[in-house]
Amino acid sequence: MSLYLVQHGDALSEEVDPVRRLSEKGKSDAGRMADFLAAAGVSFSHVIHSGKKRAEQTARILAAAVSPSADIEAAPDIAPMDDIHAFKNRVPVLKGDTLVVGHLPFMGKLVSSLVCGKEDIPIVSFRPGTIVCLDQGEDGGWSIIGMIRPRLLRR
Repeated sequence: MSLYLVQHGDALSEEVDPVRRLSEKGKSDAGRMADFLAAAGVSFSHVIHSGKKRAEQTARILAAAVSPSADIEAAPDIAPMDDIHAFKNRVPVLKGDTLVVGHLPFMGKLVSSLVCGKEDIPIVSFRPGTIVCLDQGEDGGWSIIGMIRPRLLRR
């Protein structure tokens, strides 16, 4: 199984938009990332986002281009400051490759906990729109098999 862990795309400031929708840059970055993933043959059967508008928009842009028939759900336990353990306990029951769109510091802690067993070891540096792919080995352990930031993709 693979987990595609994404920090939502660039969002408008709270002063400009209290809901914090994606900025035009965030939409463009998510679109380029979606095109990249689709061209690479990536697919996922399930999409989970935090329920916050910027995460939902990012998830929907990626899902529409990569896996339009994927189930999409909002998860109440992946907000920025949530404890990662509730979600981490759900991971073993996920069926198939899954895209998870959330926020910092939650996403960084989740990657660290899955890969290293400790959430306070910073092993990835997320920026808005960054995607980290983890693969689960036969022994149940997780490893990072890829990471890409939108700035690395063609505009």
